[in-house]
Amino acid sequence: MRVLHIITGLGIGGAEQQLRLLLRRLPTDSEVITLTNPGPVAEGIVADGVPVTDLAMAGNKDLGALPRLTRLVKQGRYDVVHTHLYRACLYGRFAARLAGVRTIVATEHSLGAVQIEGRQLSTSARSLYLAGERLGTATVAVSATVARRLERWGVRRDRIHVVPNGIDVGRFAYDEGARRAARSRLGLPHDAFVVGGVGRLTGSKRFDALVRAVAELPHARLLLVGDGPERERLRGLAAEQGAAGRVLLHGACEDPPPENRTGEALDKGRSPGRDLPSLLAAMDVFVSTSYDEAFGLAVVEALAAGLPVLHVTCPALHDLPAEDAPGARQISGSVPELAAELRRFEGAPPQRLPVPRAARHYDISHSADQLMAVYEHAVRGTASTREASCS
Repeated sequence: MRVLHIITGLGIGGAEQQLRLLLRRLPTDSEVITLTNPGPVAEGIVADGVPVTDLAMAGNKDLGALPRLTRLVKQGRYDVVHTHLYRACLYGRFAARLAGVRTIVATEHSLGAVQIEGRQLSTSARSLYLAGERLGTATVAVSATVARRLERWGVRRDRIHVVPNGIDVGRFAYDEGARRAARSRLGLPHDAFVVGGVGRLTGSKRFDALVRAVAELPHARLLLVGDGPERERLRGLAAEQGAAGRVLLHGACEDPPPENRTGEALDKGRSPGRDLPSLLAAMDVFVSTSYDEAFGLAVVEALAAGLPVLHVTCPALHDLPAEDAPGARQISGSVPELAAELRRFEGAPPQRLPVPRAARHYDISHSADQLMAVYEHAVRGTASTREASCS
C-alpha cells in the first residue's frame, strides 16, 4: 500500500515525532510532504529511510502551493493520502481530491477544549475545518476525548476513528547509568531533587506556574525540556523569583534517534545523557501543568520512565481506569498546591515505579496496527471498528 503523509511542518513537536514513530512501524510504502519547515524531524525521517519533500509553502494563504501539492500527489499514484495538523489537513484534502485519490485520512492531533494547535478556537476556524473534513474519508482522533470533541464540533460520528498516540515503551525503561550521565552533562548534583517538565514553551503549558512553585522550594531544581516563545519570559521569571540558578531550560530534544534497518539506534552509545529517556531518568518527579491537552504524550512517557507524575489534565489517562496509572495524580495546578505537592517528594529517597498498564496500553506498535486497520477499511470502503466510543 502506497501512503503519502502530508504534514504542516517537521520541526520538533509531538505530532511530528509521532509521525516519525509510526512510519517506522507501518508496513506501507510511505513518503512524506511537509508544507514548510523541514526541520530536525524531517532529517530524522530521511535518516530512517523515508523520503521527505519540502513544499516550501510561504504561509497560510499561499494558494499557489495547492497546484504544486496536487501535482506531487498525482505523480505519486498513492492508495492513501494521510494528513496531519490543521493547515496540512486543509490543503492536503483539497489536493488529494483534485489529484483523484479516493482514500483520504486525517489525524486530529491537537484539538483541545478551547484551542487547536495553541490557537484559540473560533467560529471561522471551525467552519473551515468542517468544510475540509467533508472532503476526506476518515478522521483519526488521538484520544477518545478528542473524538468526543470532534463529534460536538459537527464531525459525523461514523467518520471518527480513535487511534491513540503511542510511545516506544521499552526505550523509556529507567537506567541508572543514563541518570548519572545526564546529570553530569547538565551540571546537576547527583543528590539534587529535580522536578521535570517536557513540552513546547508556550503560555498554554503554564510552565510559569511550575517555575513559581519550584522557586518556593529552596533546594529544588527544575529541568524543562522544550523550546518555544515563552523561553525568555520563563528565564526572566526564574531570575525574578530568585531561582535563576535552579531552573534549567534545556531546549528541544529530538527523539527518537535514527535507526538502521534492524531497528537498532544508529547513535547508540554516543552523546550519553542527551536523549529524552536519559533526561527523564535525571528527574525525580514529573509535572504537567497544561490545562488543555489532546492526549498528554509527555505524561505517558514519564510513566514509562517510572516517574511519579502530577498533571492538571491528561486525556490519555482520563480515557483509562485510574488503577492503570497508580503513579499519576491529578491536581488543579495552582502554585500553592504545586509547591505543597512537590514538598511531599523533596527530601524523600528517589523512587522509580513499575511501568504501569497505562504506558503499555499506549505502545506505538499497537497504534500502528490500529492505523493500518483504518487504512484497510477506508480503502475497501467499509467502516472500521473504533477502539473507544465517542459518546
